[in-house]
Amino acid sequence: MTLIELGWTSFFQDKLPSGLSPARVMEEQRGLWMARGDGDAGAWATISGALRREEGRPAVGDWVGLHDNCIECVLPRRTRFSRQAAGSRTAEQVIAANVDTVFIVTSLNRELSLPRIERYLTSVWESGAQPVVILSKSDLMDDCSAELAEVSAIAPGVTVLPVSGIAGLGLDPLAAFLGPGQTVALVGSSGVGKSTLINRLLGHDAQTVSGIREDDDRGRHTTTSRRLIPLPGGGLLLDTPGMREFQLWVEPGESGEGIGQAFPELDELAVDCRFRDCQHKEEPGCAVQLAIAEGRLDPRRMESFRKLEGELLHAAIKQDAALKSAQTKKWRKIHKAQRERLKLERQ
Repeated sequence: MTLIELGWTSFFQDKLPSGLSPARVMEEQRGLWMARGDGDAGAWATISGALRREEGRPAVGDWVGLHDNCIECVLPRRTRFSRQAAGSRTAEQVIAANVDTVFIVTSLNRELSLPRIERYLTSVWESGAQPVVILSKSDLMDDCSAELAEVSAIAPGVTVLPVSGIAGLGLDPLAAFLGPGQTVALVGSSGVGKSTLINRLLGHDAQTVSGIREDDDRGRHTTTSRRLIPLPGGGLLLDTPGMREFQLWVEPGESGEGIGQAFPELDELAVDCRFRDCQHKEEPGCAVQLAIAEGRLDPRRMESFRKLEGELLHAAIKQDAALKSAQTKKWRKIHKAQRERLKLERQ
């Protein structure tokens, strides 16, 4: 594949340091990164010592600068789909870098959850990519029109498509997002049919799939690592392992506009509130509460918005505290080194 077919644009060209060759990270495995450059089949690369000491290690989908099969730098990301890393440590986990579209895959059986879709939409909008909601396993439903309408109502302006990877139903509209040089990431819970969908789009079984469990009507987790998969007709698919937990992440200093794009009707209603700083609770003249009372706004939407807004605020506070703690530790080390140097000079 050429660089352009891999997704290379002038955005990256302007940021590549001289003397380095551009390559795209296709996969990561145990401290090695599969980097693919112009016209080559790719090779496993290491990272420089400077990158090992930093937080910004390469993620799948990143463009990097190579020298002698060593990744010397990670180029700035055009888009970045992230979550709060699992565990107690406050840290970003980049799920997919430099993707154009994110397919939010959820199955049409008992896994379907409107709050989960809203959570993913908030994060995808924040990433800078375009969300598309894929309602998988449509072959299990006699009629999914009610579910389609329900999901479309909470995803204004977003394409919502019922598909079946097994039966090959509803796949034609996906081609619009999978042209040459376009990158699509698939995200969702374990067992929603991402691997089956990828196999269907590839035209052969490249991904391991498992059957549906009888006890809860859900598929089994099969994908264990992230990797970019080139499609025969152009485009790349970024497969991701199923995520049991997805906590929102907003980069420090960013505005968190994703939640506004995921709940656009609230901003539209808020324009007519009496007070500009209305919290949409018990304030007089609140247009949002009036819309709820008149049945024009689902109260569940307002409840979901408040929950995600509170989570973003809490995440921002934690990140600020973590940043201050890191700065404090840094200056303590500097002051300690200075004291030790002065002590040696006196001796």
